[in-house]
Amino acid sequence: MTRQPSKSMAALWMAGWLGLMVVIAVAGREAARELHLFQVMELRSTLGFLMLYPLIRSAGGFAAMATARPWSHIGRNLVHYAAQYCWFAALLMIPIGQVVAIEFTMPIWIAILAAIFLGERLNLGKITAVVLGLIGVIVIVRPATGTVEPGQLIALAAAFGFAISITIVKSLTRTDSTLTIMFWMLIIQSALGFLPALYVWQWPSSTGWIWIVVIAFCGTFSHYCMARALTYADATIVIPMDFLRVPLTATAGWLLYGERLDLYTVLGAVLILSGNLLNLRSAPRAPAGKPA
Repeated sequence: MTRQPSKSMAALWMAGWLGLMVVIAVAGREAARELHLFQVMELRSTLGFLMLYPLIRSAGGFAAMATARPWSHIGRNLVHYAAQYCWFAALLMIPIGQVVAIEFTMPIWIAILAAIFLGERLNLGKITAVVLGLIGVIVIVRPATGTVEPGQLIALAAAFGFAISITIVKSLTRTDSTLTIMFWMLIIQSALGFLPALYVWQWPSSTGWIWIVVIAFCGTFSHYCMARALTYADATIVIPMDFLRVPLTATAGWLLYGERLDLYTVLGAVLILSGNLLNLRSAPRAPAGKPA
């Protein structure tokens, strides 16, 4: 459905995205203090499916979720499941602001993967963006000090895994709807995590259930907010708004956990976000009136 371009509506939906993504970082850390990550992820997928069901039903039910590319969905979700596990694990090991800063290397990896597997061209702007992103990672991780935090490497693995996942999603959107992709994500990841979650299962406390429900809600509907924002404005307008997630999560980490980001992390984040901006500037603009 084509919508009238509206920066204010795009900003409103992006505010929803930002709020939900900051909350899920905090909720993920709190839930993982009590429950094993396999259980957190399984409950996130199963509850997320129940929350998504009304949209599935309004779209025509399970029959409308049919796909001609099941193996692409399976491959994508194997990688996404592993990346999501790494992301939650990193939240327990390093400051949440640092996790999100490293996560923003994802568009850099996507540019490389899209060039290799989807035939997209790497122009001078994209190459510069990749170089800035890689330098930003080196500044944050600082391998020359000999004291690389395992959590930093795990967060980097998560970002790379998410990049692979999104590259496959870019291919899937040529044939499947966003709702179909989300449907198969929740179904496949619920199946993947069932046995591991059963093995480590313990009944959550009442507080644990609250955090799990928050994770499921935020994880399911944050992507809906992002998709809605992109129907009102180009990616070149919408995506830079997401950069606010770095200072917002850093602030949440400071207020809730007393975490402070050092100068190296701030400098690395600036380099990574600058690379993302260059990447967006080098991308072709969508035709007027056409949803991004």
